Amino acid sequence: MRILSVDYGRKRIGLAITDPGHIIAQPLEVVSQPGVNRIKDIVKEFNVGKIVVGLPLNMDGTPGKDTPDVRNFVLKLTENLKDAHCEIELFDERLTTRQAERALIEANVSRKKRKEKIDRISACVLLESYLDYIKTKAK
Repeated sequence: MRILSVDYGRKRIGLAITDPGHIIAQPLEVVSQPGVNRIKDIVKEFNVGKIVVGLPLNMDGTPGKDTPDVRNFVLKLTENLKDAHCEIELFDERLTTRQAERALIEANVSRKKRKEKIDRISACVLLESYLDYIKTKAK
């Protein structure tokens, strides 16, 4: 089973996915809001067993301004995936967009193309962070 990560945004949702062995995270796609139906299709298509949704927290660990929107999205996703037997977990997404932006700048990606790719790359950074977390936790 694979892990899917979701970088939730009010207009766009970035998605990234692991390989079946949970070794490699790769950007998948960007879906428009609400995105729940497409995510349901991806869960079936790629045999996803867990979805990691980025939780926007402030630097001091308090909920960010978008936290209520993310929690509402997770409720909708949970309802739509209740037959899919797919676990959904919230995971701290602090600085993922900045890391993604920095990576795209270092790769010399133009500003216009960065805007197109940032959501997918942010989801990938989130997923890489989550994979590092579960590997560390397992030790």
